[in-house]
This record gives sequence, C-alpha cells and structure tokens, in this order.
Amino acid sequence: MRSTDLELNRRDLMVSASACAVATIVPSSSGAQTLESAEPAPVTSNVSFTVNGERRELDLDLRTTLLDALREHLHLTGTKKGCDHGQCGACTVMVNGQRINSCLTLAVMHEGDEVTTIEGLGTPDKLHPMQDAFVKHDGYQCGYCTPGQIVSAVAVLAEVKAGIPSHVTADLSAAPEASNAELRERMSGNICRCGAYSNIAEAMTEVAGRPA
Repeated sequence: MRSTDLELNRRDLMVSASACAVATIVPSSSGAQTLESAEPAPVTSNVSFTVNGERRELDLDLRTTLLDALREHLHLTGTKKGCDHGQCGACTVMVNGQRINSCLTLAVMHEGDEVTTIEGLGTPDKLHPMQDAFVKHDGYQCGYCTPGQIVSAVAVLAEVKAGIPSHVTADLSAAPEASNAELRERMSGNICRCGAYSNIAEAMTEVAGRPA
C-alpha cells in the first residue's frame, strides 16, 4: 500500500464531516427529519459554604466568582473589587486558612469550604491584632486596598509560622523568619497605590513579635 493511500485529503475530510452531521438527524413520529434535541446544560447551582463562621447557602449562576458572591449576594463589601484580574490583591480572602484572590475563582468551586473575609477578623469594638497594628502604624491612606492587605498580612504570618518558604528564603531547610525581606516578598501581590508599604511592614513586624 502506498503512503499516499493513508493520507486524508480535503475531500475525504468533508465527506466524513457530512456523514457525522447526517447521523445526528433522526426521524420524528410524523416522519419529518428533525435534529436530535440535547439536554440543556444547567446555568445555576446551589453552593453551601461557611463564611466567617456562619453557614451560607446560595443558588448562583455558574459563572459567579467568589468575590461577587461575597459582595453582591452576601453583602460583605469589605472585600474589594480592584483590578478583577488577580493583580492587585484588594479582593484577598482566606479559604480554609489560605489566602486567595477571590476574583479568580468561581463560588461553586468552594462547596463545603470555610471562607474568612475582613469582616470575620474583627469588629470595631474588638479589633484583630493586625487591624489594631494597621491603625497604630498608619498602614493605610485611602483605605481601598486595606481589607485585602490586612487579610493577606494575617495569612502571611501564618505561612511563616507554618515554616512555608518564600522566593527570598535563603535556607529552605531552616524555618523562615518574619524579616523585612520576607514580609515584603510575601506581600508583593497586594498593591497599595498610596504607597503605605513601610507602614504595613511595621504593623506586620509588631504583630509577628507579639506573644501568641
């Protein structure tokens, strides 16, 4: 057999495609030719997760991000929508203790998860130590990025305590420390257009040095 006999030319491809199209046409009870109907894909889904210690159930469009579920459906507007592309960190929340950009993940992906937003860290009457330190060290100016900064800062100190290395950790066999270089590297995904970075680092350093 010649190698050319095994080649699929354009005419053969078109014939095969036409045959596949005809195969999807089935006769109806009246004898007329109709396209076989397909089951429509679902557009909404029920999702249940715990937000700031409270069990919440929502029926959501499958395209709804976790950020929009929190802001638009649960009215937890402390989490901010900044770039909506995962580049600024204003939408940072913690899921099962780990920080994520809530604009980059779908709500339906978090069935059964525990979500913590800035509202779940502290209250005006009882601030979280990180919130208190941000106030003390003036770790904010316009305040738009502050919720994401604080949530990320809390998660960063947990990462350091857990011994998770970062890009600037020199010795991967040793436990990382909450040094200025470590804190700045780990917080690099949270953008502050007002430039309060040094104050944020000071607030985090103070909290890291407090006894647990």
